[in-house]
Amino acid sequence: MLSTGLPQGAVPKLERPGPLRDRVYEALLELITTRALQPGQHLVESELAGHLGVSRQPVREALQRLNTEGWVDLRPAQGAFVHEPTEEEADQLLTVRTLLEAEAARLAAAAAGSAGISALEELCAEGERAVDADDVDGAVAMNARFHAKVMELAGNAVLAELAAQVDRRVRWYYTPVARRRGHQSWIEHRELIAAISARDEQRATEVMRAHTEHTRRTYHARQRA
Repeated sequence: MLSTGLPQGAVPKLERPGPLRDRVYEALLELITTRALQPGQHLVESELAGHLGVSRQPVREALQRLNTEGWVDLRPAQGAFVHEPTEEEADQLLTVRTLLEAEAARLAAAAAGSAGISALEELCAEGERAVDADDVDGAVAMNARFHAKVMELAGNAVLAELAAQVDRRVRWYYTPVARRRGHQSWIEHRELIAAISARDEQRATEVMRAHTEHTRRTYHARQRA
């Protein structure tokens, strides 16, 4: 375990090319999203710079940007800390997610062809394998890819853009409940694929709404578990 609480191997390699500050920002955001950096964790510029192999300046710039976007809190005389989302923040975000994804499911049922349905089935199988292997990170990643594919099949660029704005926070909230959702989440994905394959727009909407609501309720119930 590294001094900032990062698991060994958790620090992503900085992709090139691109402005260094942007690459540092993406690396830190990924660490926050996957909860390698936990909510409330103190972020020490010098330590993060050492882990990423950069100077403190791009780290400072990245932390300021993350603060503006609500991922990091900058506290006077204390430093930077990973933001701790309130229950209300999570509820609002996950409620918006339900609205966006229910509409995406309806549109996908109206438009998806056999290739798109096959892609969903393949993603679902990969997700199920991740759950079987107790690979939480893999399950979270496959869940995001599955939902992104449904959004792609919906064929609405504006809807996709709106969904992209909340996608990373959805992953952030989903990660701590992924193990609890487990196989049930992928059973619901199978039900959604069946509705899309049958071109049943109403059923697809209902399944996706129920699916995202289950995740929302599980998130709120996590502290009572």
